Amino acid sequence: MDKITYANKKVLVYGWARSGKAVYQLLKKLNADVYVTADDRPDDLFADTKFVTDIDKSFDLLVKNPGIRYEKPIIEKALEWHIPVLTEVQVALDQFKGEVMAVTGSNGKTTTTTLIGQMLAADNVDVKVGGNIGIPVSELLLPDVQPKVLMLELSSFQLLGAQNIKPKIAVITNLFASHIDFHHTRENYLQAKFSITQHQTTDDYLILNDASSDSKDFARRSQADAYYFSPTNTSVNTYVNDGAIYFEDEKIIDTSKIVLVGEHNLENILAAVTAAKIFGVSNHAIEKILSSFTGLEHRLEPVGSIHDRIVYNDSKATDIEATQKALGSFNDQIVLIAGGLDRGDDLNRLTPNLKNVVLLICYGQTKYKLEKAGQAAGVKQIIIVDDLAQATLAAKKNSQAGQVLLFSPAAASWDQFPNFEIRGTEFKKMIKSEEGWL
Repeated sequence: MDKITYANKKVLVYGWARSGKAVYQLLKKLNADVYVTADDRPDDLFADTKFVTDIDKSFDLLVKNPGIRYEKPIIEKALEWHIPVLTEVQVALDQFKGEVMAVTGSNGKTTTTTLIGQMLAADNVDVKVGGNIGIPVSELLLPDVQPKVLMLELSSFQLLGAQNIKPKIAVITNLFASHIDFHHTRENYLQAKFSITQHQTTDDYLILNDASSDSKDFARRSQADAYYFSPTNTSVNTYVNDGAIYFEDEKIIDTSKIVLVGEHNLENILAAVTAAKIFGVSNHAIEKILSSFTGLEHRLEPVGSIHDRIVYNDSKATDIEATQKALGSFNDQIVLIAGGLDRGDDLNRLTPNLKNVVLLICYGQTKYKLEKAGQAAGVKQIIIVDDLAQATLAAKKNSQAGQVLLFSPAAASWDQFPNFEIRGTEFKKMIKSEEGWL
């Protein structure tokens, strides 16, 4: 697998978010002739930045922001002229000399990536964590001294433009029909995910969810050594039995010592344990992390007991499956706030999961689809509002002490918020204010 050289290449960076700035700086360091374009001229360009409004045939490469669609005219021209279109992950990994561990999947990527990174660090491994988790890979490689290990979360958007990667250990947490608005078909989405293992060899490892229907096909097509994890099947490599987690029949930790809540998080933990053990991390380091790690912001995040309601912020639940997992984490009466961008998903799939929901508050573009799912489930009370502020106020006024108040949108944030982080932060501010409590 040949790495791309960038010195003296004419490169166009498309997009000026954090990843665009990082790859611009890395390309300059590699002596590339770098230009920048964006749909709107940014206000914070560097002083020496050469900004253009279009691409021409003189460019050797185009490096795009992962979220920019391939239907954009600039990208269509590049592809028509056979100019390679990459994401910054590819540029960065072409410079990296150490070992790469990478996580992808529909849900659980960030938690799994964080757990593995912390387990390695707890065992004194020189590791840096980045990628879709919020730190561009290019940013990690700007310093002259490189880490020995890169622990990366990679989205399908990033993988589409980084198809020459070859991680030593690749993890696929699960696979659902996500981001079809971007990829157009489930097959395209799966092929983007398969890129994480496409160039692995028999010396590498692929970690798969035993419950995912596509796992066996991925293992068959990959040359890597496949490992499976499952919370229910004790015949796989990493499993749960008699209240403990086992890897290759070796007891790793009692589940009673794990502080991270949620049935879905058990799968993330099993995936992380598998990767850590393959790498050679000690059981002591694994236990140290699992007995202290309480989770990440916006991922079934405990906000606290507010007016005797137990409140959770699950803004990261940008698809149906994530909200299904969240609902399955509680046996109490649930007040559910949900809604957001309508990407054409069949929200009736939520109906079987709403059995403990006594009050459903729907907002955003998906509010009427959610209402139908709630009606089909026989939810006692359904309230329709326009935005999250109104939804939070309705939850305060209509919930009861002792109930779980769960914000798990089952939709992306982009109809009303720039990202799920801002959406979750705003929800926490709203729910903690005294306005509306009875």
